[in-house]
Amino acid sequence: MKRIKILVSSECEGMRLDAFVAENVRDVSRSQAKRLIEQGHVEVEGRDAKPSLVVAVGDRITVSIPPPVAPSAAPEDIPLDILYEDNDIIVVNKPAGLVVHPAAGHPTGTLVNALLAHCGALSSVGGEMRAGIVHRLDIGTSGAIVAAKSDAAHRSLTSQFQARTVEKVYGALVLGIMRSERGTFDSPLGRSRSDRKRISSHTTRGRVALTEWRVLERFGTDLSWIEVTLHTGRTHQIRTHFAEAGHPLVGDPLYGGEKKLSRIPAGPLRDAVAGLKRPALHAWRLGFDHPRTGERMRFTAELPEDLEALLKKLRGVIRD
Repeated sequence: MKRIKILVSSECEGMRLDAFVAENVRDVSRSQAKRLIEQGHVEVEGRDAKPSLVVAVGDRITVSIPPPVAPSAAPEDIPLDILYEDNDIIVVNKPAGLVVHPAAGHPTGTLVNALLAHCGALSSVGGEMRAGIVHRLDIGTSGAIVAAKSDAAHRSLTSQFQARTVEKVYGALVLGIMRSERGTFDSPLGRSRSDRKRISSHTTRGRVALTEWRVLERFGTDLSWIEVTLHTGRTHQIRTHFAEAGHPLVGDPLYGGEKKLSRIPAGPLRDAVAGLKRPALHAWRLGFDHPRTGERMRFTAELPEDLEALLKKLRGVIRD
């Protein structure tokens, strides 16, 4: 087991422990840091601690990195919120925090593992680790996602995504007030030249990306609740387009939404959003042609409790 020892400097004083570990240990994300802490692999002054612990100058942090576990596409009994299911497809309302398929950083406990336990078998087109997976949602994004049970269904759905005939509508809470009621972002996107974890329009190989949006609600001059329609499906497309327009998603640690909360004056609005520790993004509606019958199908994934409660709180603050 690899052990890393870090002394907290004045620059890091006041950071949460999980944020500190993610900032100071290479290739460890915020969610991975939190998991390491909860599993007892991080000590502060020789003692176990909570992810929310605030570090102080001079604290000695020890991080133990367990050896990697090989990804496994084995059935696991993980609860699913099923919106629709038949012999060809299954549509699920994915919760935030659930990874879609096994990979090095998340070898088990994924949507694929849950689907295999529930369905018994999925399409094999994407390979064992991505069985049934036609499209993905980021770990922090909740909402509607469809999986294929047969290879024929998988190929049909893939063709529809490639032809851009799949309806994909999201809800997003962003910082700031959009200048108009609706609009589009069309900057080509690709891997950032300076940070391989991030997607950016400042890239050498940008691919076409079209994001359409309209304002649903405004909360003072600080926050906007937006309906977003994706006409392409690039990695982090919504998060990147809004961040580069100066309106990062609330709670987004990678694209600045978490760091830029200081834009909101201290008070009830800032307090309401400060507790959200994932991007405020939900895959609201999903529409496609059934792979066997050709019937147009549309599904709505109700907002999860965290976003529903946050919006309710924001509306209350504005009314008061």
